[in-house]
Amino acid sequence: MFGRRKKRVAAEDAAGEAEQVVDGVDSEAEEAEAERLRLEPAPRPDGPWDVSEVSNPGEGRVDLGGLFVPGVDGMELRVEVAGDAIVAATVVLNDSAIQLQAFAAPKREGIWTEVREEIAAGITQQGGIIDEVEGPLGWELRAQVPVQLPDGTGGSQVVRFVGVDGPRWFLRGVISGQGAVQPQAAGLLEQIFRDTVVVRGDGPMAPRDPIVLKLPSDAQMVPEGVQQEEGSRFSGGMGQLQRGPEITEVR
Repeated sequence: MFGRRKKRVAAEDAAGEAEQVVDGVDSEAEEAEAERLRLEPAPRPDGPWDVSEVSNPGEGRVDLGGLFVPGVDGMELRVEVAGDAIVAATVVLNDSAIQLQAFAAPKREGIWTEVREEIAAGITQQGGIIDEVEGPLGWELRAQVPVQLPDGTGGSQVVRFVGVDGPRWFLRGVISGQGAVQPQAAGLLEQIFRDTVVVRGDGPMAPRDPIVLKLPSDAQMVPEGVQQEEGSRFSGGMGQLQRGPEITEVR
């Protein structure tokens, strides 16, 4: 009888030790995951740039307030709004486009790793396909997103999500069109992303708050009903953009 009790106690002790080991492993894994998400922003030797790193940000770029966007021949520049604020700019070049949007970020923590996971989860829930790869701009998501085609049938749209963490800001780009499927068509869009200058400002902002943009002084408003395309459907957990006033600047 005593022998059986000793065996039972020993088994219980062993189970308790095993549980502690498992708990310890889980705790270490959670800490490692948290550290991975709190990585400091990586160096940006090729851009995008903080306004403090560029002597003349307005040279060769369109001044949108929170962003200075490089101008290239033949490009069309559009801005989109959320509520009453302009928060995104889209550069259309031939049959490709890149949407640029900047957000506030913690002083010493990058958020692109976390944002990628949120975007991937959202698209996967829609039935889309995600591939995380290391591309010319660093780690990015290449996605096949379900869409409804003009004839009412289902299809998919290929897009690339790129992002870079800067000092207290995060710049995200969404490449669509031929630039998302053909590398040779994306080179100029990638260079535009690299050469963009972000103006975070010194005021307090909560992480992920969009950095507000403004219209260029020489902007021409596009009349209503002209080139009314569907607004961005991708938010990455940062708040859905809604279609608003659009401006076009042809350079």
